[in-house]
Amino acid sequence: MKCKRYLFLLSVIVASCHSKEKEKHIDVAEASHPNIIYILADDLGYGDISIYNPGSKINTPNIDAFANQGIRFTDAHAASSVCTPSRYSILTGEYCWRSRLPQSVLSGYGRALIEPGTPTVASLLQNHDYATAIIGKWHLGLDWVVKPGHEKALIVPENDPSGARMIKDMNPDDIDFTKPPTDGPLKHGFQYSYILPASLDMAPYCYLENDTLTQPLTASTKGSELNPKSSPNYATGAFWRTGPMSPGFDFTNVLPHFTGKAVDYIKSHAQATKPYFLYFAMPAPHTPWLPSKEFAGKSKAGAYGDYVMEADAMVKRILDAVEQSGDADNTIVIFTSDNGPYWRPQFVKEYNHHAAYVYRGMKADAWDGGHRVPFMVRWPGHIKAGTVSNITTTLANLMSTCSALMGGDSLSKKAPDSYSVLPVLLGKPDSLLCQQVIMSESSQGLFAVRKGEWKLIAGRGSGGFSEPVNYTPKPGEPKGQLYNIREDSSEANNLYLQYPQRVQELSLLMDSIKKLK
Repeated sequence: MKCKRYLFLLSVIVASCHSKEKEKHIDVAEASHPNIIYILADDLGYGDISIYNPGSKINTPNIDAFANQGIRFTDAHAASSVCTPSRYSILTGEYCWRSRLPQSVLSGYGRALIEPGTPTVASLLQNHDYATAIIGKWHLGLDWVVKPGHEKALIVPENDPSGARMIKDMNPDDIDFTKPPTDGPLKHGFQYSYILPASLDMAPYCYLENDTLTQPLTASTKGSELNPKSSPNYATGAFWRTGPMSPGFDFTNVLPHFTGKAVDYIKSHAQATKPYFLYFAMPAPHTPWLPSKEFAGKSKAGAYGDYVMEADAMVKRILDAVEQSGDADNTIVIFTSDNGPYWRPQFVKEYNHHAAYVYRGMKADAWDGGHRVPFMVRWPGHIKAGTVSNITTTLANLMSTCSALMGGDSLSKKAPDSYSVLPVLLGKPDSLLCQQVIMSESSQGLFAVRKGEWKLIAGRGSGGFSEPVNYTPKPGEPKGQLYNIREDSSEANNLYLQYPQRVQELSLLMDSIKKLK
C-alpha cells in the first residue's frame, strides 16, 4: 500500500509540475525563437572554476565573466557521473538506465544508443524550424558497418540477453571503416555534425562530418598508457588507448580545431532568418591532458589545470563569435559539464587543488563530487545578470526547458525525467513546483536519490572510482548511505541507521521513479 501511495504522490508531483509549465509557455512563445548554444565541458569539476571555488588553483576568467552575465546554479547535477549516460539524458530528457545501457559508458566502437524515433533536443528544435548542429565529442554510439562474413558480431549472445555488452563495444576487426556508419547524429535531429566518436582517449581517432569519415582510418597508434592499470595514476595525464586513427590526427589540436568549427558555424548563421541550435561538446579537460603550448605551465594544477585554462579560452572564442555575429541578445548560451572531475586524491595532495570543491568523490562516483556540476545560462534581456540559484536541478531538464521555450506542452511521456526550469531562468522561481526528486547513477550502477536536503545512496562505497568502490556491510552496519547534504556537503556523516523512516521514504521514491515510464 505504501508503495502505491508513493507512486500516486509522484504522479501528482509530475502532473502539477507539467501543468505549471504549460501556463508559463505563453509569453515566451509569442517572442521570436532565440538561438540556443550548449557548451558542454568534459569531466570539468565544480571546483575547477574560480567563481564556484575561490581557492581554485586554475584561473578561469572567461567562464567567471560569463557566469556573472546570467544565472549560475549551485546545486545542479548530471544524471550520471560518467560521459555516455549523462549525454544521453542531456539530449533525451530521460535517465540512461531506462535505455539499453543500464550503466557504464560506450567505447568508440559502441553501437548507436539512442533508439530510432526517440525525441532529442535537436529533433524537437528542428521541428520548430531550427537549424541544428553538433560539433565535438559524441559518445552516444555509431552503427559502424560490419565486414562481409562478420555478421555474427551483431547477434546478441545468449549470456547477454539485453545486448548491453554488444552495444558498449565491438571488435574493430569486425568493422568495415571504409563505409560510413548507418546511424549517427544525423538520425537524431542534427542537420550538421562534425564529431569525434567518443572520448579523446578512445579509439578510433578520427573526425566524422555528417556521419562520414573526413579521412580514412589507415594509420594507428600504440597508445600512450603511461602507467599500468594497477597504478593510482592510470588513465591520467597524456593518456590514450591503442587503436586505428586517421593520418596526421593531432591530439593536441582537437580542442582548438573543434572550437574553430563551432566559430565558423556561428558566423555562417549570423543574422539568419532561421534560428540555430549548436551543441558544442568540448573534449576537454578529459584525458589526454594535452594543453597547447600557449597554455602549458599556466595554472597551478599541472597539465590538467592548463587544459582547463585552454577550455576557458575556447569558451571566450565562442562568446566572441556570438557577439560579433550581432545575435548576442537573441542567443541563449548554456555552459555546464557532463559529470564531475577525474581528479584523484594524490593530485589533491600534490597541487592543493580541490576539483570537486568541498564535495566528496570524483567522476564515476555516487557521491556529489561525481555528478554535481557547474551550470550557468545567459540570455540578455531575459535572464537577470548576476543571478544565483540554489534550486536542485539536473541536466536532463534541458529537454523540457527547450520545449517550454518553444511554447510547447510538457514532455512527461516522451521525456519522463525532464522538467522545465524556464521559470527560474526568467526570474519566476515561485511558479516552479518541480523538481521534488532527482536521481543520479554511478558508473557501476549505484543509484542515489535526492529530495530536498536528504540524499540516499542505495548501497555502500562510491560505486565508481573512489575507494572504497564497493563495501559489503557487516551485520548491524548500515546497508546504504543517508546524508543531509545541506548540513554535510562532504557526505561524511552517514545517518542511515538514525533515520529509518527517511530511508524508507526515499527508497520508495527511488523505486517509484524506476517504475515511471
